[in-house]
Amino acid sequence: MFIINFKNYEEIAGTNSIRLAKAASKIAKKHKTRIVVCPPLHLISEVAKLPVVVFSQHVDNAKIGSSTGFAVPELLKTSNVGGSLVNHSEHRISYQEIEEIIFRLRNLKMVSVLCVRDVDEATAYAKLGPDFIAIEPPELIGSGKAVSQEKPEIITDSVKAVKEAGNATRLLCGAGIISGEDVRKALDLGADGILVASGIVKSKDWEKAIEEFSLAFKNAGKI
Repeated sequence: MFIINFKNYEEIAGTNSIRLAKAASKIAKKHKTRIVVCPPLHLISEVAKLPVVVFSQHVDNAKIGSSTGFAVPELLKTSNVGGSLVNHSEHRISYQEIEEIIFRLRNLKMVSVLCVRDVDEATAYAKLGPDFIAIEPPELIGSGKAVSQEKPEIITDSVKAVKEAGNATRLLCGAGIISGEDVRKALDLGADGILVASGIVKSKDWEKAIEEFSLAFKNAGKI
């Protein structure tokens, strides 16, 4: 799993989100890599029309109907959105909300990617059985310093914590990933994929950056 979180960066404003999603789709097809894109919510329906897997950056545990301003999972699914990030470090929610949202996404057959800050959170939340846990130490997000290089023990300890939960949850690595080598190291440490944002979005050549990361998956035997 190779997830690109567009966030709300200026670089993907307007039609640029479509351009980035098309680049991801092209490389995914070329290298047979499972690439997921997470565009801003106001652009998600347009991006979801493309031949690319789309997840939401956030989802709310709000009802269908009179719930103005919330991202409702059932409606996202009708727009061909296949899953969502949950509890990103920039959009934290309560334990109860996390538990209810994971259950709701599971019932909708949508993929949950639960973001955590440290090994303790990985241990606690793995028991809820999300599809993926993404470990992202907040101090490394957007830093250009990859957790796989700076704090590799966080990945290995989180991999162990997820396995000990005894369910199908798998671990993704995020925070500071800017090169194929960062990706390869994360995969070698036991991660099943990556969650990346600025390492792709802020690169000068989107296709080149996405291809570099995709080749790291191939070289690590994760395709």
